[in-house]
Amino acid sequence: MSKSKLSVALLEHEPVPRMPETVQETGLEFGFLADLALKIVYSDTNCTSERVAEKIKLPLGIAEDLLRHLYREKLIEIKGRINLQSNSYSILDRGLQRVHRLLDISGYIGPAPVSIDDYTDMVRKQEKARPPTTPIMIESAMKQLVLPESTVKLLGLVVDSRRSLFLSGPAGCGKTTIAKALHNALEGDIWVPYAFEAGGQVIRVFDGHHHELVSDPPAVRHDQRWLRVRRPLIVVGGELSIDTMDLIYSQTVRFYEAPFQAKANGGVLVIDDFGRQRVDPHDLLNRWIVPLENRIDYLTLHTGKKLEVPFEQLLVFATNLNVEDLVDEAFLRRMGYRLFIDPPRIDTYALIFERYMQSIGLQYDPDLAEMLLLRYQRENRQMKYCDPRDLIQRCLDICKYDNRPPTVDRDLLEQAWANYFGSHSIKGRSHD
Repeated sequence: MSKSKLSVALLEHEPVPRMPETVQETGLEFGFLADLALKIVYSDTNCTSERVAEKIKLPLGIAEDLLRHLYREKLIEIKGRINLQSNSYSILDRGLQRVHRLLDISGYIGPAPVSIDDYTDMVRKQEKARPPTTPIMIESAMKQLVLPESTVKLLGLVVDSRRSLFLSGPAGCGKTTIAKALHNALEGDIWVPYAFEAGGQVIRVFDGHHHELVSDPPAVRHDQRWLRVRRPLIVVGGELSIDTMDLIYSQTVRFYEAPFQAKANGGVLVIDDFGRQRVDPHDLLNRWIVPLENRIDYLTLHTGKKLEVPFEQLLVFATNLNVEDLVDEAFLRRMGYRLFIDPPRIDTYALIFERYMQSIGLQYDPDLAEMLLLRYQRENRQMKYCDPRDLIQRCLDICKYDNRPPTVDRDLLEQAWANYFGSHSIKGRSHD
């Protein structure tokens, strides 16, 4: 593979991939691009130079150079001239035979990938250019949560340092919500490629489920093989396994899908419900040791070849299991920060209830919160951060079902409590 140094411009101090003007500037071998162009001609019955350029995401001049090469090799024919820079093309029998051989190796037909060197270089440049995190940004990101000041500061340190975080605590105490709120504290957008190439293999990176495109175009002309997206937030839970942390090869399409940790580069990766996966937690943790220490990850092609890729995201582990049963001290030392979320205090619970009522436009009645707090005490039930929201939402469910205006009162809370906890009614016993 030909080597190239990623050419970038600066957009408000952020790196922007510049449009390549020659095949050499793409960082890819001419033969690799020619084969990709041939597959595009094969898949397009109305193939023109412009359509190839659009599909391959490279300038028209490069696309035409590739097509002229295929024409000279008698793999395609020129059906007609559209203008001085563009022709219409169709595939010949010899080209068809070559395409079938190519598709047996790789079924990828789409935007030209970037080189793995350029991908790595861009991820590193974007991480270096990431704006610093300020206390104001953290407070804004966490404004919907009721957290101690010390906890908010710790979360600010996590975001600013981009070190990992191990979150633990009882179920329903907001661990996942906190992890997702950290994503809101990350400012700026990033560039991700459609795919990158390594050893002649294509690894797809862009994922419409995890990467939200930015609608505003950049102020400079950029390499169309890269897409501007919001910083990703990827949450994985019980489906996590050792296999899903490596390259995923499809026998059907015969190219690779990047694992979730690669797609999370530049954003936040949450390992939710850690310890409940169908694999030993220690095996999973051992898989994370090298990325956590060196900020690099190693992925394996089906040929056995190892690829070194950047590991640049905020990694959060969240669990409600006993930490001592899951990890040893050696692993915890590799974690950037640790945070145990205690159950809410009485005043915190009441404040959460009040804020959630106000957030959905309902009048807050402190007597309702007091009624609930007495019930927790009487049943010796542990309060959770999620309970106020869940109880209020169940009241609204009842209102919607009964075709009545949304509200929260004692009778509705009585029903919500019974539906939520499966316990006896509140009515008539709130002052026992």
